[in-house]
Amino acid sequence: MNRLQITRAERVLDAACGSGNLTIPAARTGADVTGLDLIPELLDAASRWAEREQLSIQLDEGNAEALPYPDGHFDVVLSMFGVMFAARPDKVMEELARVIRPGGRVALANWTRTGFIGQLLSAHVRYVAPPPDLPSPILWGDLSVIRERFDVRQWTVATREVTLTFKYPHTPLGVAELFRGTYGPTVRTFEALDEDRRALLAAELNEHWVRHHRLTPNGAEIDSTYLEVVATRR
Repeated sequence: MNRLQITRAERVLDAACGSGNLTIPAARTGADVTGLDLIPELLDAASRWAEREQLSIQLDEGNAEALPYPDGHFDVVLSMFGVMFAARPDKVMEELARVIRPGGRVALANWTRTGFIGQLLSAHVRYVAPPPDLPSPILWGDLSVIRERFDVRQWTVATREVTLTFKYPHTPLGVAELFRGTYGPTVRTFEALDEDRRALLAAELNEHWVRHHRLTPNGAEIDSTYLEVVATRR
């Protein structure tokens, strides 16, 4: 958030905002902030968080593939591990280009294929194959794909790989269990499997968390890499 230097004068959209992990920090700058998500329960959580901090935020239910806002309405559009899960990236790109003003910025955080969460998502696909015409969300973390999606005639793009450290007051197996019950892609994958396949995937995910963790006095820490994209609209 500090790197973007958001100001009070700017209109900011957090697309696929979830429970507000970017929406709230953006609102703390004093900017005019809107959060949008498909899931009402996540918007409710973001609303409660905003109330606790006495922040004024507009929260809308909607889809990043069809943003309910006028052309050129925002100075900044954010999405942290959000729009990468939309089914149609071409529609997402059309909407990002439409709602951002010339000179405005789109800032994305997208899991990379080789990072910890990218490997976790790849494990899901081995058990539940997506439709053949549905692009992998991990492509958003591929620099070559980003260069294709953000046409140089429309965008100036800066990227860097960043390491995010998960810190949980649990054992690695406890964190794996937490993800099975709360992380959307994992929850949906388990829901699609029969009991035997669930057991196989659970064992694989347990091993994944155990293999990559660092044990600390406060619990487990695990690093995961994401691609940060900051694209300025020409």
